[in-house]
Order: sequence, then structure tokens, then C-alpha cells
Amino acid sequence: MGTWERFVWKVFKWKRQPFEERKLKIERWKAFAIEDIKENDTILSIAKQIEKTGLKKMDALHIACAIYAGCNYFITTDKGILKKSKVIKEIFVTDPITFVREVLDAY
Repeated sequence: MGTWERFVWKVFKWKRQPFEERKLKIERWKAFAIEDIKENDTILSIAKQIEKTGLKKMDALHIACAIYAGCNYFITTDKGILKKSKVIKEIFVTDPITFVREVLDAY
């Protein structure tokens, strides 16, 4: 199997996270990131368009960061995001199981 070209990780709620155990888990995941996407006007513009689909502001911002970073996939277990996934055309939004099946089918 090929190597992963990108693994972009951005967590907006990390500093406000009240649970220390969750902060530690997030910190471990951040070690896999190759790029830290900083909020900018372009990302905010993309997020506003995504928000019009009915997604929550923070969810839209998170997806906008992935689009801005050039990601092909946005992988989530959030049912609210997954329900709206078909209306987001700029990136393929999927759950981890579907993603793994798709990757395995490609090989």
C-alpha cells in the first residue's frame, strides 16, 4: 500500500477543552500533523458558505480548513456532518469505515 501524502490536523476546541484526558489524546494526535492550518479570510469565507448548508459554525470551520489545505477527504464520525455530506462538493466527507473500504478497494 502507498504512503499517506498528508495528514492535516486542526483542533479548534483544544484550548477550551475542560477534560484533561481529552486534551492529552488530542495532543497525541497532533503529533501526526504535517501542517498547522491557521485561520484566515479565505478559510472564513469557505466556512460561511459551508455553514449555509445547516452545519454548525465550528464544524464548517473545521471542514473549511481541510478544503483550504487541499485534503481530498474529511473523515468524521459526527452524524450531523455526515447527514449534510452530500451537499458539500469541495471535499469528500465520509466516516472512517467507508474511507477504509474505499482505500482498500483502490488497491
